[in-house]
Amino acid sequence: MESAQLFDAGSKGRGLRATKELNAGDVVFAEPSFSAVVFDSLAMQVCHSCFRRQPKLHRCAQCRFAYYCDRTCQTACWDEHKQECAAIKKIGKAPNEHVRLAARVIWRIHKNTGLASDSQLISVDKLEDHVADMSEEDLKRLKADVNSFMEYWSYGSKQHSADYISHIFGIIKCNGFTLSDQRGLQAVGVGLFPNLCLVNHDCWPNCTVILNHGNQSALSSALHSKRRIELRALEKIGEGQELTVSYVDFLNLSADRQKKLKEHFYFDCSCQHCSQHIKDDLMMAAADSKVSETVKEVTAFSKECLEKIETSRIEGDYQEVAKLCQEALAKQENVLADTHLYRLRVLSVSSEVLSYLRSFSEAAECARKMVEGYMKLYHPNNAQLGMAIMKAGVTQWHAGQIEAGHGMICKAYSILMVTHGPNHSITRDLETIRTQTELELKMFKQNETVYQTMREAALKPPAESKSTKNIEYICQLHNHL
Repeated sequence: MESAQLFDAGSKGRGLRATKELNAGDVVFAEPSFSAVVFDSLAMQVCHSCFRRQPKLHRCAQCRFAYYCDRTCQTACWDEHKQECAAIKKIGKAPNEHVRLAARVIWRIHKNTGLASDSQLISVDKLEDHVADMSEEDLKRLKADVNSFMEYWSYGSKQHSADYISHIFGIIKCNGFTLSDQRGLQAVGVGLFPNLCLVNHDCWPNCTVILNHGNQSALSSALHSKRRIELRALEKIGEGQELTVSYVDFLNLSADRQKKLKEHFYFDCSCQHCSQHIKDDLMMAAADSKVSETVKEVTAFSKECLEKIETSRIEGDYQEVAKLCQEALAKQENVLADTHLYRLRVLSVSSEVLSYLRSFSEAAECARKMVEGYMKLYHPNNAQLGMAIMKAGVTQWHAGQIEAGHGMICKAYSILMVTHGPNHSITRDLETIRTQTELELKMFKQNETVYQTMREAALKPPAESKSTKNIEYICQLHNHL
């Protein structure tokens, strides 16, 4: 914590500020999780120690709930899992993820009195809970979780009041950080990071937070990195300047972002982008000289179509998703601007589903238009922008557009070097892809016919399998060329 210190941020409460000048890409601080759990829905697909998605996991023989990559991961996690393991065996089933995380937090508090290390600035149980600000519906869910916790708790003679347990649940609700898999492509769990909890929100932040899985390849569990986050500077930050991150995606109207923040984090956002409605006009913009009634009609159609698209996605009807996207984009053409939120959302889904269906040329065109819109809206070093450009570049690569694809991949790499750093698995994978596209680009310029023949052979699916790769892992598809 040499680069940050706690300070009174006025109406925002506590906050962190820089103790020295920082440059884009600098790691302000790194922090291991105080406690973390895998989501219920992915309990059998994600290692409960390193949070990596793995095809074959080994189940804990005692509770038969937790899964691990191997014996090394299980040993590394045993100190955190042993009391949980006994509690699950006692009641015969695992409670929901909120109850499991609350129990892990309290067990850790008992062990470390709320302070896991000298660098932790505040005890976990001193974080804000906002229980007094919760809605009736939130309080109802909270009460149900408290009751479930009481049944699950098996620490022995050490008991806690319902108010204290409610306090812990409130802290988790307001401060829990979503953990992604090793590729950063899917949310797989939730954890609590006390120092990160002190960083206040801004819709146009100067920092980003990224999960870095670190070293999980060591044979000795003692050498495994704990699940940890890195707070990284997105731009130059002066000494004494407050450090901020965004709690919500910027690609929403200011009123919608404020609503989400109020509902989930219980504060009214008054950042510059919200109070001045910056970029709201772009997110709802019409194409040149279009009649307002036509714009309203197409906007309403797009909203309805997006709901149908989501339903079809859940049902796995990807042909229907592609059809609905095509209809929406045709309606939006020359009516909604290239920065309109609904157009960007349809383009994003369309790019993904067309890639899944191996219509790479059409997917690449959708991805290109989407990125053009994103670049006019997002912070130039936004992590989501970097990931979107990466996917667009790989899609163009698949479509045989090697020059455009390589350019996009290089652009994504420059952003992810800031947001993720050189040692993150995503950046390392992207560096491999960047090297490969550079070689292919040279081959393409030397002999286009030979290049296209090799590309088609590499992309041809195996004869024994008619299934295609999921778009979420599209970045891995070309690694073996």
